[in-house]
Amino acid sequence: MYPEHTDNAPALRAVEVHHPTPITPAAVAPAPLAPVQPHGVPAVASVVLPDGRVVTGYAVAPMQPEPVAAKPAVSRTAVNVALGGVGFLAVCGGLLLLTTFITALTALITQLITLAAVIFGGWIAVQTFSGRDHSNGGTTVNIRKAVIKRNRFYQ
Repeated sequence: MYPEHTDNAPALRAVEVHHPTPITPAAVAPAPLAPVQPHGVPAVASVVLPDGRVVTGYAVAPMQPEPVAAKPAVSRTAVNVALGGVGFLAVCGGLLLLTTFITALTALITQLITLAAVIFGGWIAVQTFSGRDHSNGGTTVNIRKAVIKRNRFYQ
């Protein structure tokens, strides 16, 4: 398993831990070393595992969840339902006006037809019952009492 050892136990080795040192620009006087790491360089951490191995790496800050946007006081669903209700009321109002208009139009047409019938009927009555003279060359027919006996017409 391990070619450098003949027995089955792994060899323990000394582990060197290297800490990175930040590079400072030459023009700036070096600042005194502080125990706090600079902002841009993460700290190096070493962990000893139960089997004796040492793992060295940079410490990773835990992931912070993204801030959740503040929810509005009223949900969007409630706003949509309310707007739908307002739209429905507007449509119902329009339909009510439309039915009122159709009813008024029907009443107007009925009154016009009735007026035309009264005027035309009056004109017919005047023509029928007027006292006109017969000097205009009209034909006068006098109907007398006629008797029909055995399929013969007698006057």
